[in-house]
Amino acid sequence: MSDALRHIPVMAREAVAAMNPRDGNTFADFTYGDGGYTRALLDSASCRVWALDRDAAAIARADTLAKSYDGRMRTTRTTFGDAATALRAEGVQSVDGVVMDLGVSSFQLDDPERGFSFSKDGPLDMRMGNEGLTAADLVNTLSEGDLADTLFKLGEERHARRIARAVVEMRGRRRIERTDDLAEIVARVAPADRRPGGVTIHPATRTFMALRMLVNDELGELERGLAAAEDLLAPEGRLAVISFHSLEDRTVKQFLVERTGSEANPSRHLPPAQTKRAPTFRLLHRGVEKPGDDEIAANPRSRSARLRAAVRTDAPAWARAA
Repeated sequence: MSDALRHIPVMAREAVAAMNPRDGNTFADFTYGDGGYTRALLDSASCRVWALDRDAAAIARADTLAKSYDGRMRTTRTTFGDAATALRAEGVQSVDGVVMDLGVSSFQLDDPERGFSFSKDGPLDMRMGNEGLTAADLVNTLSEGDLADTLFKLGEERHARRIARAVVEMRGRRRIERTDDLAEIVARVAPADRRPGGVTIHPATRTFMALRMLVNDELGELERGLAAAEDLLAPEGRLAVISFHSLEDRTVKQFLVERTGSEANPSRHLPPAQTKRAPTFRLLHRGVEKPGDDEIAANPRSRSARLRAAVRTDAPAWARAA
């Protein structure tokens, strides 16, 4: 990816519009990554932005950028789930907006040593925060059944059992340590994924995505991060979440269905007031926003992006009451 594209956040215009920045506002960018959303917010108004990320390399880049914004940008290293705790430790009790980009940053994808991509050989790592088990640890220790379940559930891989069997056979001969090794195993037993428009996706795409999501507990962190945003947002504060995976988008959708009071009454025998908590959000727009054709043409990685946005009410956070 070129340097020009590297710093273009997906659906930046729509995300900033959802934030509705005004002078004096304070925002939290839960996934600093390449800094695109943070930069866009800081340039749109005389506001403050807290740049958060679990990746130490991303925070190092954020610290460099912060020098250009005369005190309006601060940084802290944290996961989604610990965001509220981390910001309160910095004296931030509430924010006017939270933006969450659930994609992997270009810096992570393009660095072979991070092990996120099959396009360049590197150690099979995939950790966003450099702590815990690596993808190699999981590939070499998960049972064949657990590995197949992971690929099917998180990667929506139709050939999960075939791939898991091939992985277990290979690791019986030698430990699988490199991205090239895993990609070659998958390519031998699974066909390329052909999508509408003649686009062909490498056979290992879904396997790598599933392992990355497991290594980093991405769905769990997303659930905890949404609750942290609910806890941090001031009344009328904005939440904008950009997802790139159907499971992520489903998680965000379900959270907003619950928190806006849109889900069905859980018991037809009880009145709504006794079975529902007060809505903590109202939708900014119905359904999802998608990138325009011009953005997709300029940045093909944006093709699967989906943006959901909501406005915080003054009701107590469900997360805090739990």
